[in-house]
Amino acid sequence: MSSLFIQTRGRGDTHLVLLHGWAMHGDVFEPLIEALDDRCTMHVVDLPGHGRSRDSELLLEPEACARAIAEATPPAVWLGWSMGGLIALTGALRHPDHVRGLALLSSTPCFVRKDGWPYGMEPDVFEQFSDDLDQDYKATLDRFLALEAMGSEHAREEIRNLRALVFAHGAPDKRVLKQGLALLDHSDLRAELASVEQDSVWISGHRDRLVPGAAMAWAAEQCEGRYTDIPRAGHAAFIGFADQVVEALAPLLEGASA
Repeated sequence: MSSLFIQTRGRGDTHLVLLHGWAMHGDVFEPLIEALDDRCTMHVVDLPGHGRSRDSELLLEPEACARAIAEATPPAVWLGWSMGGLIALTGALRHPDHVRGLALLSSTPCFVRKDGWPYGMEPDVFEQFSDDLDQDYKATLDRFLALEAMGSEHAREEIRNLRALVFAHGAPDKRVLKQGLALLDHSDLRAELASVEQDSVWISGHRDRLVPGAAMAWAAEQCEGRYTDIPRAGHAAFIGFADQVVEALAPLLEGASA
């Protein structure tokens, strides 16, 4: 099976594609989906190897995923959370007639620290997670989920929700999880930000321990986008702070429906 599972939710005139992060699936967006139900028609994607796309033969690679999603959904605003932001940004760059607006939530064009780029994770972090998956699969996933929730005012709620969701449709494919870690480790789209044609919003959680707000503020400036910081939120700001995320998205969604 090569197709992706894409669920349609909501009933609004504005179309919105939702792209989740590493090890998750589209159901993670449930608080945001409920908050946008009467405003947007949402196309909620399970990326390859995740959730109900666990058996998809599609590579977890931004170009391939963006192309498949563009072929399967109507023109829309694309929102990417964490790893999903790399796919959303690639979609905006490669399919500008299809991606009507771009929203990045706790995501960055480059997740790893490099010379001249102090805003990423240490270079060996994602490689270590990949090695650890072979030693203790579930413990490694649990450690990553705890890192995602760390710092948030609602950290306990977030980690509880993320833990419940990760295996809701079966265990994520270890092979694809490793592809995702390599994607986070090696992707660098900073040089292409100036080519983004769409209106964009970049939304960070002030207490995020994975993606610094400074990285998102810098990225927003490069493509003349809008940057918003949610003060008490962590990496998964839509859990516990869905209303603030919707408020930050409002100008983008209104512009797309005009």
